[in-house]
Amino acid sequence: MFKQIAFMNKTIIVSNRLPLQVSIQEDSLEISPSVGGLATGMKSVHTEGNGIWVGWSGIPEGALHAELSEKANQRIREEKCVSVPLTNDDIEEYYEGFSNRALWPLFHYFMEYTEFEKQEWEAYRRVNEKFAKVVLEHLEDGDTVWVHDYQLLLLPQLIKQEKPNTTIGFFLHIPFPSYEIFRTFPWRKEMLKGMLGADLLGFHTYDYERHFLSSVKRILRLDVNFNNISYHDRIIKVDSFPMGIDYDKFYRAAVEHNSKPKEKSELQKRLEEHTLEDKKLILSIDRMDYTKGIPNRIKAFEYFLDTFPEYKEKVRLVMLAVPSRSNVPQYQKLKRETDELVGRINGKFATVSWTPIWYFYRSLPFDDLIDLYISSDIALITPIRDGMNLVAKEYVATRTKGNGVLILSEMAGASQEMNEALLINPNSFEDFANSLKRALTMPLKEQQKRMKFLQKRLKRYNVEKWAKEFLKSLEEAKQPKNAFVVKKLTSAYEKEIVGQFHQKKKRLLLLDYDGTLVGFKANPQDAEPDQELFDLLDRLQSQENTRVVLISGRDKETFQRWFGDKEYTLVTDHGVWLYQDRNWTALERLKNDWMESIRPILETFVDRTPGTFIESKNYSLAWHYRTADPELAKSRTIELNTVLTSMVANNGLSILKGNKVIEIKSSNVSKGRATNQLLVQDDYDFITVIGDDWTDEYMFEEVPNWATSIKVGFTKTKAKYQIESPEKVRQLLQKFLEN
Repeated sequence: MFKQIAFMNKTIIVSNRLPLQVSIQEDSLEISPSVGGLATGMKSVHTEGNGIWVGWSGIPEGALHAELSEKANQRIREEKCVSVPLTNDDIEEYYEGFSNRALWPLFHYFMEYTEFEKQEWEAYRRVNEKFAKVVLEHLEDGDTVWVHDYQLLLLPQLIKQEKPNTTIGFFLHIPFPSYEIFRTFPWRKEMLKGMLGADLLGFHTYDYERHFLSSVKRILRLDVNFNNISYHDRIIKVDSFPMGIDYDKFYRAAVEHNSKPKEKSELQKRLEEHTLEDKKLILSIDRMDYTKGIPNRIKAFEYFLDTFPEYKEKVRLVMLAVPSRSNVPQYQKLKRETDELVGRINGKFATVSWTPIWYFYRSLPFDDLIDLYISSDIALITPIRDGMNLVAKEYVATRTKGNGVLILSEMAGASQEMNEALLINPNSFEDFANSLKRALTMPLKEQQKRMKFLQKRLKRYNVEKWAKEFLKSLEEAKQPKNAFVVKKLTSAYEKEIVGQFHQKKKRLLLLDYDGTLVGFKANPQDAEPDQELFDLLDRLQSQENTRVVLISGRDKETFQRWFGDKEYTLVTDHGVWLYQDRNWTALERLKNDWMESIRPILETFVDRTPGTFIESKNYSLAWHYRTADPELAKSRTIELNTVLTSMVANNGLSILKGNKVIEIKSSNVSKGRATNQLLVQDDYDFITVIGDDWTDEYMFEEVPNWATSIKVGFTKTKAKYQIESPEKVRQLLQKFLEN
């Protein structure tokens, strides 16, 4: 096993593949660095300082004999990398299966290609756990983890649950789909929770960020404030970071292109012939993937030649399609369709001296790629959906003379920052043809003006800048600005409180009900007490010199039905009624005739807002919106608050904004007033008050400074401590019973 030398504050990069090319031929091992965008962008983070990179080497477990396997692992360690052992089954089910047959098409809006197989989902979880195991073996206090891409969406949470104080960043290199697409995903909640293990979530564009936040609000029902998500005791930041390229590398390569004599490749010879023919060259470079819109582009080029026949024999489309996932049926079908389209269109238009499309299905060496960029007058980059598209940026970087035109799909993430390109709808043949004609006739001065703006931006925000900006934001995410301070009830504080409980002689427990002793339900009547809660409260009440008080906004009738045969004290309707010694006493004398004018207003909002309902109590009305669409509910609550404010001011009423509920009640009533009346009934030397809502803040204010006040949930509060959930509250109360 790899023994990591102990370093402080190292960065652990995690991606599906290591930034290495590992090849084995007849027991000969060859390892070389990758040249991809991610490997380049993370180079300084990885090689400088104490960084290590965790990922799969590309060699299935068991594929090498023991001696060669150890040799490979040694070489990988020398590159400051750690390999995650994956089997052939892992690769087939997790990578080829779930990652590329479920997530890839879904996130790119190709729902017709999605396959949701439970076995592949289980493999995806299993492999994410394998990655987590390797990361945790090398993770030390103070380290930072940066996880990359859609193959590892569950990994942040797997790390966070084992090492909660670790700072974790996550970046998605593909689009995040709209809520309407993402909601079709069977394991949507698990996936979102996996991502929310990160402290900072990065996306290429604001659109992807917005789609993610919408899904978080609507599926997990979490509170989102601008781009901050409140989740348990953490604030998670979400932001956009458009990935750049190694601009200087491509620019230098273009400058040096003709300075060194070299043996010409087949492609370079053909490009030279093309130059002599004085035809305009249109460049198209993609992976062979259905998201890239290759058949659309070919058909649109045919439409262009039919619409503007004067360009026949004057332009040529050079298409480079890099092989990808050739064993997947959709990709095989795409390859056949592309071959047939190229053959048909060349057959339709070709002359003795002119072929309209040069088509290459292969990977190209870097030098040949630079030749293509330099030789092309126009770059035609028209994906149907693309997370970013770095090819468009690479083309711009190689235009050392400032000439050339970029035609770019609006559906590529890069279009958000490349407005000087000619942006087109890749599904519109008319848009395509007209933009291509405009590019062919664009004056040199305009070409140079557009290219100058593009180059200046791309040079400034290159791939290293992208990585630095992300890490800078990740560092800031550790201590969010203007965030409240969480006063978490630690085990040490808990032990101290329990100890005090056993030492004191007069003990008072003031407990809210909904959200404190039981979780919230879509229908409040479904949140009735279970036998475990009855047993817990009964045992607490039976303790010598201990008084248990349930103080709630619930109505008197409901609490009478649930707890009427119990010995503990009840306070209902936010402090209107007191139940003790088996008798109900009115703490306040109230009228409720105001309900007749308020109820029709609430009914109107129920009619206009699906998922909402009215709860009628004796002395208050509550409008619940827990199951409503969060976006709609947000606007409706603002609207309702505006309408009610003008009505309640002159009627002695107040508006309570609770947990997914707005309640209208008398201003004279509050849990604080009721708490004050309870406190004077005896000389208590131990008081603990627990509540979850802002109405419980009145209780926290009324108890003495020496009392223990606990807020359920991690929002701003006047309570001394905060606790995670009703389950944790019950666990604390259970400890009061333990000697």
